[in-house]
Amino acid sequence: MTWNPDLLLEDFRRVAGMAGVSLAPDAIAIDRRPAPHLPPKPLPPGKMAVYVFAFGQHVLKVGKVGPNSAARYTAQHYNAGSAKSTLAASLIKHGERIGVAGLNETNVPGWIREHTDRVNFILDAVLGIHVLNLLEAFLQCRLQPEFEGFSSQRMIDREGEQE
Repeated sequence: MTWNPDLLLEDFRRVAGMAGVSLAPDAIAIDRRPAPHLPPKPLPPGKMAVYVFAFGQHVLKVGKVGPNSAARYTAQHYNAGSAKSTLAASLIKHGERIGVAGLNETNVPGWIREHTDRVNFILDAVLGIHVLNLLEAFLQCRLQPEFEGFSSQRMIDREGEQE
C-alpha cells in the first residue's frame, strides 16, 4: 500500500474543519486489514464507515456505508452478483486494468480476501451523513480508485480519453 491512512485522516480533519465540522480525536477510527484479510463483522451500533480496497499500487474501490448497511460493509463487494457496483464485479469485468485476469464469480471472493488490503475508516454516526459523504469524496479525490462508480459516470478516463 503506497498511501498512509493516518496521514489521510490528518488531512481530512483539516478539510472537515474548513467545512465547519469539529471532529473529536476519537470520532474516526482506522481499521487496517492487510492482505490476506477477513471481511469485517457488522459495524457496531452507532457507527458508519468509509472503506478502501487496494491491490499493490492500485486503489481499487472507495465506498461508504451508513449505520444500517451491514451487507454492503461485510459481504457485497466480495460477491459479483450481490449488488450493483461491487468490487467483485469490477474485477471480473475489468481486472486487466490492474494486471489481473481469469477472475470469475467462483474465484473472485477468495482473490479479494487473499490479495487486497482493506482499510475501514469508522465514524460515529452522530457526525451525520454529510461528514460521511465528505470523507468518501475526499478519499475518492485523493486516491483516484480504479473502479469507482459506473462507467457511464466516468466520462473521461485517466489518459483524458472518452470511455
